[in-house]
Amino acid sequence: MWHLHPNQSGHQNGSTNELIAKDITMTLITTQFNRRSFLKVSAAAGGGMVLGFSWLSGCMPKSETALAIPEEWFDINGFIKIGDTGLVTIFSPNPEIGQNVKTSMPMIVAEELDVDWKNVVVEQAKLNTDLYQGQIAGGSQSIRRGWEPLRMAGATARRMLMEAAANEWKVDVNELTTEKGVITHKSSGKSTTYGAVAGAAVSIPVPEEVTLKNTADFKLVGSRVRNVDAKKIITGQPLFGLDYHREGMLIAMIVHPPAFGMKLKSLDDKAARAMPGIRDVFTINTAPQERQWSDTNAFPELIAVVGTSTWEVMKAKKAIVAEWEQETPLENTEDHQDQLARALENTTEADVRRIDGQPDQAFAKAAKVIERTFTAPFLAHNTMEPMNFFADVTENTAELVGPVQTPEYMEKSISSLLGMPVENIDVKMTRMGGGFGRRLYGHFGLEAAVISQKIKSPVKLVYTREDDISQGTYRPAYRMTFKAGLNANNELIAYEVKGVGIDSNPIFANRFPAGTVENYRAVGTAVSSNISTGAWRAPNSNFTAGAEQAFLDEVAEAAGQDPIDFRLKLFERAINAPIGEKNDYEPARYAGVLKLVKEKANWGAEMPGVSRGVAAYFCHNSYVAQVIDLIKVEDQIKIKKVWCAVDCGIVVNLEGALNQIEGGIIDGIGHAMYSELSFVNGAPEQSNFHNYRLIRHTEAPLEIETFFVENDISPTGLGEPSLPPAIGALANAMYRATKQRYYHQPFSTAAQQERTVEMI
Repeated sequence: MWHLHPNQSGHQNGSTNELIAKDITMTLITTQFNRRSFLKVSAAAGGGMVLGFSWLSGCMPKSETALAIPEEWFDINGFIKIGDTGLVTIFSPNPEIGQNVKTSMPMIVAEELDVDWKNVVVEQAKLNTDLYQGQIAGGSQSIRRGWEPLRMAGATARRMLMEAAANEWKVDVNELTTEKGVITHKSSGKSTTYGAVAGAAVSIPVPEEVTLKNTADFKLVGSRVRNVDAKKIITGQPLFGLDYHREGMLIAMIVHPPAFGMKLKSLDDKAARAMPGIRDVFTINTAPQERQWSDTNAFPELIAVVGTSTWEVMKAKKAIVAEWEQETPLENTEDHQDQLARALENTTEADVRRIDGQPDQAFAKAAKVIERTFTAPFLAHNTMEPMNFFADVTENTAELVGPVQTPEYMEKSISSLLGMPVENIDVKMTRMGGGFGRRLYGHFGLEAAVISQKIKSPVKLVYTREDDISQGTYRPAYRMTFKAGLNANNELIAYEVKGVGIDSNPIFANRFPAGTVENYRAVGTAVSSNISTGAWRAPNSNFTAGAEQAFLDEVAEAAGQDPIDFRLKLFERAINAPIGEKNDYEPARYAGVLKLVKEKANWGAEMPGVSRGVAAYFCHNSYVAQVIDLIKVEDQIKIKKVWCAVDCGIVVNLEGALNQIEGGIIDGIGHAMYSELSFVNGAPEQSNFHNYRLIRHTEAPLEIETFFVENDISPTGLGEPSLPPAIGALANAMYRATKQRYYHQPFSTAAQQERTVEMI
């Protein structure tokens, strides 16, 4: 279920998010700030109009349409195309990872263009750095960054079409109106379609400025629109990288060291080479000369097995006899949490990220001090679609096709690796069967390219699940210690948070409760490891939020206060008398989602047999609050319902928004409850789903009800913000169900029995 709810939080003046949160009910916007990227291309035939904008960051796939296909389409990546029949095509530059940008981004264009949605066709664009900026899927930023450029592209095209009609009819363009791709001059009764004037519109100069729609007049934005790839997905049509096929291509797989820090010593491939269908076995090195940030890969030296079919190559892999030796010291011979605990004990002044007031003196004077430590293990990504990429590398060119979140960086790395000019490399994006960080790191594309170059044939590289789980780029392991001081009136007078992660500092020093406590300190550091880590859905926040919100729940209990009321009092302080000037959240909006979920969940009412937990968090520029209701069914805890309030600005597509919110909640609950990766001498102990635990269908919440705050604030992130608070709300609900606090993930293990520091 979902609901749009009137804005209860208001707007904050002078906020650090002022640019994001500005009211845009009616905006006169200049097209001049990036004129070089705003292109108008005259159609060579067919009377088509093509309007391109290089910030355009996404749109959608082909769908059934009521209009005839024009005789010719002009295949120019990243442009709005209007055919002579009035059919509109929008190429989508941004990778589609399941976040639904191929639907919601063209909705924004179509809204300002004022075209009937049924007459819009969307296609995935290739990588084109001359036309586009930021062809990346990550950080929940596609809609946020594309909002104004996409609106501008649609509004500018509409204006040029109207001017073409005005010139033909010799009337003032301001006397014209548009609706669903039809231009009308009411006083004369004349009307025409976009397709009829598209040919003339290409000669119209790009206007210096255009007026965007009043948000109150939106017809398409804010509605529920089905995923434009839905029919292809459910009917099994080829969309994903794993579906890609090229006549004559070979299948490749890799073998990497069994543990981190190892390298190949010797290889016996005679048995594998002799097996049916095997073309070759050889070693490769995929470390580019010029590394991009996305070149995170613990195993650049690999054994490649190439053959005619997946099954034949999988069997040949098992026949490989390889000897490995330790290349770098085993930094991970000890327990990772012991390593992290030692790092926290040895923090220095250089690790202090923020300090307000005098925390040490305040703690010394406190009537109560609560100190708790929270931990979380490494996590794998486990994308539904196995890792894969197609490559066809010749002497002078390289064509690559597959699922990647960072195609531009992959292209640069391949250029460095192969010694080939970037302009000779063509990276094409397929739809991705999941990612949320795993496909940011494009080593699998580099591997496919090197294998194709060496075998002199097109190949598709495919990872087994075991290859992927043991390869790395994991969610880091974390450890955080929180400390709170209450005075005799049970008021929070001191707060400290210290955090450490493997190659990642989990501290957000300027987020809540910074700004609400006079004496505050945030300390953060990272520990290096030969285990490769990377972004995992809602990086760092995926742990920090749950730990913080579970700790605040315990502090509220020690203060004898309701957990929501306790938080709201802190937000009142941040609203009326904030501490510091660097707080990166708007307290009124933050408090707004808490008030909304409190109201909708009927928080505080007697609910026999139900144990409730609450959490709220701000990340990726959005605010989410959740209440989780637990019940017992045959002595087993079951999540009856999740109540969720979201302030993400304008919701573009309710259908996609709900999918992202619900998916994030289930993802957060499942990983916090069940998942972990552990190591023995640098080798992961988990290899597939028989020993890496994911949430089951029967363990998902029975119901999720979402409430979106309705306002005119520009859209913010949505793919990641619902995951972090779910972990805290779950921990707090489980405490009320079991009378036991949950400090260590996964919550289902016996490790939850310990308490690190008792209340004093």
